[in-house]
Amino acid sequence: MLTNQVLERIRVTPGVKVKLKHHDPAWTIHTKLAHPSEEKVKAEAEDLLQKNLNELAKAQDLLYASGSHALLIILQALDAAGKDGTIKHVLAGVNPQGCQVTSFKQPSAEELRHGFLWRHAKAAPERGMIGIHNRSHYEEVLVVRVHPEWLAKRQVPLADVTKKFWERRYQDINNFERYLTRNGTVVLKLFLHISKEAQKQRFLERLEKPEKYWKFSEADLAEREHWDEYAKAYEHALSATSTPWAPWYVIPADHKWSARVLVAETIATAIRELNLTYPEVGSEVRGRLATAKAALLRE
Repeated sequence: MLTNQVLERIRVTPGVKVKLKHHDPAWTIHTKLAHPSEEKVKAEAEDLLQKNLNELAKAQDLLYASGSHALLIILQALDAAGKDGTIKHVLAGVNPQGCQVTSFKQPSAEELRHGFLWRHAKAAPERGMIGIHNRSHYEEVLVVRVHPEWLAKRQVPLADVTKKFWERRYQDINNFERYLTRNGTVVLKLFLHISKEAQKQRFLERLEKPEKYWKFSEADLAEREHWDEYAKAYEHALSATSTPWAPWYVIPADHKWSARVLVAETIATAIRELNLTYPEVGSEVRGRLATAKAALLRE
């Protein structure tokens, strides 16, 4: 279990203006070792991750059994930051019956005819469930802000796309998330923060290893040309939508092994802080259970 100071380090304080240059994407979790080698740090991280995964499995069981709350995990990142790998490694130990992953692609024609939050509200997890949104409603203030021409598909005239347009979208998102939290859903927002150099190395790895060719897309390179624009879009979004009821966490993602520990710890802590308990069984039910037990023992 990591210290509260570590989680506070990556948590975006509501009301604070975010500058990504103040968040080091290469930062890793603290180690107890005085002069650690990279191997020792990774070994310690693996141990921490396993402990967190065990705790997360227990926490999810409690969440599912209580049925009083849901957990919505929002994963946002630039390409190659490790969203899919994070889902695979961090949620490997949870019960699939209590977890649902939704990966949002470009909106369909039907989705474009509705408000931009419509499809995301439909995909919100029910009580007792963990829902993971791989990309989310934040695409509408990130990629769409970098490419405002895409708003034409929603019949939004470009003349209307002013600073106030984006401010209204931030307000809609904050209100939507407050609605979710008031109805028992914990909204946990994780931004996997990768450096431009680390992204380059991961792209090259995809091009050099045949088993990773399928991961590469020429569109990723095209979006890389907009790196600075995306950084500004993230800064605006993180600043405007990190709220007391749904704060953002900026996860340093240059080192996958460290990022996964931070993600697992953040999720486990969010469930733990709900102080959930297993459903209580009344005396009448306990009597029937005792009768059933006695019948089985007589066989």
